[in-house]
Amino acid sequence: MLSAFLTGFVLGFSLILAIGAQNSFVLRQGLMGRHVFTVALFCSLSDALLISIGVAGISIFLNNYIDLVSDWLFGISAIWLAGYGLL
Repeated sequence: MLSAFLTGFVLGFSLILAIGAQNSFVLRQGLMGRHVFTVALFCSLSDALLISIGVAGISIFLNNYIDLVSDWLFGISAIWLAGYGLL
């Protein structure tokens, strides 16, 4: 049990530590001093939500009901990206 936890923790840390598009955006906003708290909060909550969904095994549910949720998933994704783009 501890081995699985440590493996997951190290993998999660390595994914967060890498400077990707999201992290560079947060760093840029922080250096400019614009909306620092809002951007950091939004990115942290979105990461926590996506990690929680992944851990919960949502992929199994989506594979069974993909036809029912594909339109909703597309719409929610479009709204999410539009909101993220407005930041």
